[in-house]
Amino acid sequence: MKRSGNRYLPILTEEMNKEKIKEIYHKRAPAYNYSVKLFNLIGWRVNFYRMKAVEALNLRKGDTAVDLCCGTGLNFPHLQNAVGSKGKIIGVDLSADMLKIAEKQVEEKKWKNVTLIQSDAAQYQFPKDINGIISSYAVTLIPEYDSIISKGAYSLDKGGKFVILDFKKPDGWSDWFAKFMVLLFIKPFGGTYIMKERHAWESLEKYLKLITFKEYYFGSTYIATGEKSLK
Repeated sequence: MKRSGNRYLPILTEEMNKEKIKEIYHKRAPAYNYSVKLFNLIGWRVNFYRMKAVEALNLRKGDTAVDLCCGTGLNFPHLQNAVGSKGKIIGVDLSADMLKIAEKQVEEKKWKNVTLIQSDAAQYQFPKDINGIISSYAVTLIPEYDSIISKGAYSLDKGGKFVILDFKKPDGWSDWFAKFMVLLFIKPFGGTYIMKERHAWESLEKYLKLITFKEYYFGSTYIATGEKSLK
């Protein structure tokens, strides 16, 4: 517990190191896809938001997309529909256990155009001239999120897009309620309250042109799209 004034607060604002994140997803990986579906019970339409995020990439058949922190590959079906069999999908994730689940899906679907890479997103070297980058509920877990977005933006081809689907603190929520929601729904997946200070859309706006910003679920979820200049 941490002491703040006369109050003891849960360890909700301390950074989780990457080894701890690996440990969390080592345990969660086998049932991750099922646990995500439970969010539908409270109206949090996770798959719908993922679909809208992929749509925001505006990919064409034959394009190359990087799914950053791809986890078990929940974005892959939507990305496959977008780039087609002649396109390419690169899935990057810190957790070998999550990638094993993603690999199983790739094998079952017989997708030949998916490459899976185990890497810390902060250390990942983006290939040049890619058409799209997507990160779903992940980039703000990483302290180096601004650097990651900067490197990703640099790697995009002209007109390429970087889309972030992530959490934010709704303007109307009090701190105590927001902390309760983090403790209940986000901390089990490695998130902490410090994430509310990480406005990834501002990084998109810094390194690219922010062309869309849409909020969902009372403002607690957003999709932000940055586009690289055609010049």
